[in-house]
Amino acid sequence: MPIFNDTKVAFADKTDAQLRKAYWMFKMIEQPALTSLGTSVLNFTVHNNFPFVTGIVKNTLFEQFCGGETREESMKVVKQLFKRGVGSIFDYSIEGKEDEETFDAVCKEIKDIVRFSVGNPAIPFIVFKPTAFGRIDLYEAVGKGAELTTSQKEEWERVVRRFDEVCALCHENDKKVMVDAEETWMQDSADQLCEEMMEKYNPEKPIVWNTIQMYRTGRLEYMEAHLQRAREKNYFIGYKIVRGAYMEKERARAAEKGYADPIQPTKEASDKNYNAGIDFVMNHLDKVSAFFGTHNEISSELIMDKMKAKSLENGNPHVYFGQLYGMSDNITFYLSDKGYNVAKYLPYGPVKDVVPYLTRRAQENTSVAGQTGRELGLIKKELERRKKQK
Repeated sequence: MPIFNDTKVAFADKTDAQLRKAYWMFKMIEQPALTSLGTSVLNFTVHNNFPFVTGIVKNTLFEQFCGGETREESMKVVKQLFKRGVGSIFDYSIEGKEDEETFDAVCKEIKDIVRFSVGNPAIPFIVFKPTAFGRIDLYEAVGKGAELTTSQKEEWERVVRRFDEVCALCHENDKKVMVDAEETWMQDSADQLCEEMMEKYNPEKPIVWNTIQMYRTGRLEYMEAHLQRAREKNYFIGYKIVRGAYMEKERARAAEKGYADPIQPTKEASDKNYNAGIDFVMNHLDKVSAFFGTHNEISSELIMDKMKAKSLENGNPHVYFGQLYGMSDNITFYLSDKGYNVAKYLPYGPVKDVVPYLTRRAQENTSVAGQTGRELGLIKKELERRKKQK
């Protein structure tokens, strides 16, 4: 971990005032009870158009974790990051809506992002969530092989069309597109749809990338079987490899419905599985490229060590690193400083619509052991370093 403790590099773009604000905010997030109460109140007040609260959110959580309310507004952050060798991945963070009008609107927005990013190396990936294009219950039904009604079949055809339109546009403009992973009960159909898109658009290189959550059981086996299918059909695979973000929800649902817990039994087992995912990618770089989404210093260093052991250059085009905007700058900027491919997920959207994402981010920070404390420790260290230099 010592290689990731250079706070001067990590926070070179931050003023003292910005660091103090971030410290205060992470200090609040550190308290689970306060976070739980605060997120409930926040969702209610913003949803009901309390302008004063919206203003506070924009100047705190939103400023820390989002690029802006629009792509254009977010470009200031994109340019600042790219000056330091860090790419940006626009994440249109509208969550919790399930009507066809919204699905079409989000699909249009994603396609606009593609066109907006053409020719701009500062935006190396496009990304979307499967449930931004269709209802989670529909994905579940399709994944289970349930008999669909005529209207459900038509609805699924619209989901497939949205996937295809985005992937085709990315293929046409040579832009990589990642499909995020979500809850296990909808993931089988999303995986299948991603495979269909890969077969169609990845014959020459990985344009379409699926997301693999390694805190799940059975994911390594899925990747091994998928690689066999990809070799048989002669296309390339792109994976975003992450640990995962739905643990409490997954375990509660499994207990309630009486099926096997799909999550690794311990944090150590998840870490071991993630490392096995690293090995899998490194052993199959002829067919597989990976974007390693991680805020874990040990995993990041392990990937670097594996690359070195295979005599891969730091900027090898088959290996990317990624972190969320507003977090783990100590990892991001160390990697960029050493010439690795690294990008930040950069959420954007109207404050009111992005609040569900922001509150989820706050809750995840609270539940991930050591994450918030690490952020606080790094910020404190940098403020003390600067104070000594004055």
